[in-house]
Amino acid sequence: MTADSMHPASDAMTAEPAPSGTTPVVTITVADSDFGQVLFDSTGQAIYLFDKEITAVPDCYGDCAVAWPPVLTEGSPAAEAGTMSDLLGTTPRTDGSTQVTYAGHPPYYYAHEGKNAVTCHNVNEFGGLWLAVTPTGQAAS
Repeated sequence: MTADSMHPASDAMTAEPAPSGTTPVVTITVADSDFGQVLFDSTGQAIYLFDKEITAVPDCYGDCAVAWPPVLTEGSPAAEAGTMSDLLGTTPRTDGSTQVTYAGHPPYYYAHEGKNAVTCHNVNEFGGLWLAVTPTGQAAS
């Protein structure tokens, strides 16, 4: 993995969730990166999709979810700074938590990544590729 730094487009912050924690309402925002504009949460944590998942049903559990914690919420996720609110939704997880969806895919964080950085785009782990997400819900180039 290479470190590809970026600077967030918005300084707007809400409650700071730990990447593996649940926050009452997750706010999804957009910022520039080495891969173009991609999704982050409001704390500056990059958001990824898992290309193995072709529906809104999460498939990342156990060791996968430890390395790639799901983006969880206790309420409806909020769109901010360039995101498309009509692409936001939620899906239940088997543990009873609620995962955010974006463009029909459940997004994830990388557990060992700092804020305001995209270091794990195009990483092959757990049977699929992890890809940064563009505002249209597609994988970044």
